[in-house]
Amino acid sequence: MRPFYAVLGNNLLANIVNFTVWFALTFWVYLETRSVFATGMIAGVYLVMTAASGIWFGSLVDHHRKKTAMLGSSLISLIFYALSLALCLLAPPEQLTQIDGPLLWGFIVVVMIGVIAGNVRNIALPTLVTAMVAEDRRDKVNGLVGMVTGIGFLTTSVISGFLVARGGMVATLACAMGFTVAAMIHLAFVVLQEPEPAPHEGGDKPAKQVDLKGTIKVVAAVPGLFALIFFAAMNNLLGGVFMALMDAYGLSLMRVEAWGLLWGVVSCAFILSGLIIAKTGLGRNPLRTLLVVNLITWTVAAVFTVQSSIPLLAGGCFIWLLLGPYAEAAEHTTLQKVVPFERQGRVFGFAQSIEQAASPITAFLIGPLTQFLFVPLMTTGAGADAIGDWYGRGPERGMALVFTLAGLLGVVMTILAFRSRAYRQLSAAYAAQPA
Repeated sequence: MRPFYAVLGNNLLANIVNFTVWFALTFWVYLETRSVFATGMIAGVYLVMTAASGIWFGSLVDHHRKKTAMLGSSLISLIFYALSLALCLLAPPEQLTQIDGPLLWGFIVVVMIGVIAGNVRNIALPTLVTAMVAEDRRDKVNGLVGMVTGIGFLTTSVISGFLVARGGMVATLACAMGFTVAAMIHLAFVVLQEPEPAPHEGGDKPAKQVDLKGTIKVVAAVPGLFALIFFAAMNNLLGGVFMALMDAYGLSLMRVEAWGLLWGVVSCAFILSGLIIAKTGLGRNPLRTLLVVNLITWTVAAVFTVQSSIPLLAGGCFIWLLLGPYAEAAEHTTLQKVVPFERQGRVFGFAQSIEQAASPITAFLIGPLTQFLFVPLMTTGAGADAIGDWYGRGPERGMALVFTLAGLLGVVMTILAFRSRAYRQLSAAYAAQPA
């Protein structure tokens, strides 16, 4: 397990770098433009790129050694962070912050390509869990993977807030380049015993094509697996609300340093969650665990913004982050058992593409809808007249109402999933699959 832990630590460093850049970009754009529309578009760009690249990234993971794929991921990130830094230094500052100017959006896209390249690592890591960990321990190790993600979130938000406050995007990108090089050097010296890439059916060389048809066939062969992916996609459809509005909502209540620090503190929930899963596992039926935590999560999402309260916001975020790793670990544990190892990269990538394809719809729509419908509605419109006396009035109350509506929809969706035939089928398929 020592080489696996080394890769896990290396992934932690890479994730901290990539997510620090993403958080910092969102913070910086909002502070420069004060536009909820712009933060929604950044979330949308991230999700579109993630959805579009997932199947291809999964094929790269299956057709190459996992270590090679991870090193290539960091190299691409390094190149695009360097391009972003050059653009940031050379572009006229007044043009780089114009919300209606092409230079700002070009800068955002270049930065986000560097961030998205890191997703190759997030597809490769669960396949290494399958290759290196016994089946009866995978749920607990998946909990450790979630804990590492939590540590990344904890440090990311704090680092992003202070970097943006002290040095803007120049300092952020310079630090990102330095630590990306450090991650590449460390990984190069990790000796990783991993299986050879799967050979092509018609020869002894690895297949190079994406093979979407074959991947769909593998997913369809497991009863209920498509339904699991669809459920996760619907979760992400509503989750796009949080990606589009959470930073804008938090920054409307406090300064950027305080928001980054608060997000870092509540991200300790990720670490606590990972430790609990590593100790207790996910139970006999990970799918049931997934739906239970979703029901709790969406219930909390419906109420944590009912008042303009920093403690209420912090408590809601803490519970949201505490339960998130359970859902991800449950999905990974299920896929690792029911999908053949040689196809797991493509299936994980396919699932990522389908699941994330829904989120851009919300992210792209929710920014404009909030800016031009819900904010006026709760500032001087009918919503403020109807519920403003107890719910509050103003722009951040418009954002809060969107969170409440998304939470109520999530509760209804999870109850329907609990009662579905697909849930029973996939639970039975998981239980019947030999270790």
